[in-house]
Amino acid sequence: MDDHNKRVIETALLCAQEPLTVADLSRLFIEDITTADIDEALVELQRAWDDKGMELVHIATGWRFQSRLSMREYLDRLTLEKPPKYSRAVMETLAIIAYRQPVTRGEIEEIRGVAVSSNVMKQLEDRGWVEVIGHKETVGRPGLYATTKQFLDDLSLTNLQSLPMLEDAAPMAAAAQLGQAVMEFDPSATVETVVIDADAQEVSEIEEETTEVTVEETIIEVSVQGAEEVTPESEDNPDETK
Repeated sequence: MDDHNKRVIETALLCAQEPLTVADLSRLFIEDITTADIDEALVELQRAWDDKGMELVHIATGWRFQSRLSMREYLDRLTLEKPPKYSRAVMETLAIIAYRQPVTRGEIEEIRGVAVSSNVMKQLEDRGWVEVIGHKETVGRPGLYATTKQFLDDLSLTNLQSLPMLEDAAPMAAAAQLGQAVMEFDPSATVETVVIDADAQEVSEIEEETTEVTVEETIIEVSVQGAEEVTPESEDNPDETK
């Protein structure tokens, strides 16, 4: 692709308010531009911005320019708004949903060892990070929670397979005992790709040490500008003791 067309793609991405897909970018041109040509141009643009404060990234919903993490401390000085903070209960719940989806609220409580307050689930749903994608065929038909493409976009991830791999086998075994989803890392998979072990046997108790490994060693602390700050006082008492 010539320099002019690459400049057109670059300009569109810089001006776009939302990520753009290859299909979106193809509409920029009257002449026939192949998908391979656009993919090649995107890779060349990534290399061209390697030494700059902005970077071109591929996320779940397309391509976008964003500031590099190394620039964050400087950009934060332009606003008086403090970065949002999330309680341990919120981060643990988000980590469990991300790695074990689809998962019910009761299964989350089994792993955490404490009750999950409605406030915690509401924060995650209001932020657009989790949603109910169906109901489990069991007593009461509880909702099955999964992460959204917004969650992937906010963490600059292409798909669930981009999440950090679990280093400890204990959390994976605990999930299997609960009959929860254990993700198989297929490079072609998307946010909807999960595998459920329907024959796994449920257990009533999981040690809290399992949860600590899952959260502290595998989840990235999320800090997205504009989200409501959360303090421990905002959680319900059931999160402290079960």
